[in-house]
Amino acid sequence: MNKKIILRYAVGPIGASILGFITLPIITWFYSIEDVGRVSMLQVFTSFTILFFCLGLDQAYVREYHSAPNKPLLLKSTLLPGLILSVIFLFVIYFYDTTIISKWLYEIPSTYLSILTILCFIVALISRFLSLVIRMQERALAFSMSQLLPKLLFVLLILSSVWFGFSKNIYTLITANVLSIFFVFIIFLWNTRQDWIISFRYKLEKEQLTKLFSFGLPLVVGGLATWGLNVMDRLFLRALSTYSELGIYSVAMSIAAVAAILSGIFNTIWAPMVYKWESEKSVDLAKIDDISESVLAIIYFVIVLSGLFSWVIPYLLPKQYEVIQFLITCCLIGPLFYTLSETTAVGITLSRKTKWSMFASIGAMLINLLGNYILVPQFGAMGATAATAIAFWSFFILRTEFSKLVWRNIPVIKSYICVTGLTFCAVMSMFFLSTDLLAFICLWLVLLIVGFFIFLNTIKKLIVQIRMSF
Repeated sequence: MNKKIILRYAVGPIGASILGFITLPIITWFYSIEDVGRVSMLQVFTSFTILFFCLGLDQAYVREYHSAPNKPLLLKSTLLPGLILSVIFLFVIYFYDTTIISKWLYEIPSTYLSILTILCFIVALISRFLSLVIRMQERALAFSMSQLLPKLLFVLLILSSVWFGFSKNIYTLITANVLSIFFVFIIFLWNTRQDWIISFRYKLEKEQLTKLFSFGLPLVVGGLATWGLNVMDRLFLRALSTYSELGIYSVAMSIAAVAAILSGIFNTIWAPMVYKWESEKSVDLAKIDDISESVLAIIYFVIVLSGLFSWVIPYLLPKQYEVIQFLITCCLIGPLFYTLSETTAVGITLSRKTKWSMFASIGAMLINLLGNYILVPQFGAMGATAATAIAFWSFFILRTEFSKLVWRNIPVIKSYICVTGLTFCAVMSMFFLSTDLLAFICLWLVLLIVGFFIFLNTIKKLIVQIRMSF
């Protein structure tokens, strides 16, 4: 994959992150902290719908794409089963009680919010598969625009609602969110029209479906466990704490998502690229190790620098969000350690031993469940942040060890020392240095200096590569 394509892939995550960073202060200043927490529940269960009703077939599509002779049929075979199942399931629930979805997610009995939520779930599910078509065809700019434009629309909708004096409540936020998701759906439909229109010509093949399900279904359990790993914190905050704590945590994670644009870019490119190498019989193990080392170095410095400059956050948000400056380093651990695990656990998918990904996800989810159960009632958002950071640390260790088991002996000493040190410092500084900002900053300054010694050779290699690129 050449540099031009990588840059085009980067446009979407970077642009969406910038727009998200612009939107976040607007929402926190004009909408209540409880409504911010409620919107996070929509995002949580949208991701659940995608994971559950994809039936693991989205990953099967990516895995089989380069070897499939009939790609439109592959799209139909992977999209249709989950779409039919989701439509039946959601409408059965709706006709049982038209307000039950709204009551459960937002604690507001509203048929309007329930209909919007169902629409959001179904459209997001279809968009997931259509985005994979663009991604696998390496239409990088189209993929990036589909990420960027919905964020732009959301910003415009929020600004318009404030400008024209619309009610600043959960109804406005949910409506704006769903409209932005629907907009990306229309873009995906247009950009993939040649693929999904052609797919109507073909009938599903039992043999192909069996092959796809044999790969995908084990990933459903693992996917749900990964979903639980990602959202367990919000569920416990909703059940055992308050919407205010949930709102604080949601904003902290939103800031972390902006800072972790590296994850979005890398995860988009990495898996299809490795599968392509395999299909071309050109997998270079030394190259994979070098990439893993570079990713580790970048993640280390991103987390350390976030701790050094977290004092900026209180200047951007209302006073009730001030504690986020001490949460942010822990919040970054989840998405960044997941990205790092993608480089070390690639052997699991290359060997098609996907059950090991499931075991890693389940193990980390159980750790997250226990951590949230113990910490959230007493520490609220801070407890949820610590539990999630520790869970993702264990997730990285488990995925890496399972990859070593089914693939090859990966060099892990440096990565284990770094991820353990970062997790320990992030959690301890959050609990014990949140009343001493100077000591908090000094800790991350020391870690920055240590990092230059640990990754000196890697930094030199990256500088040489950057110079060669220009």
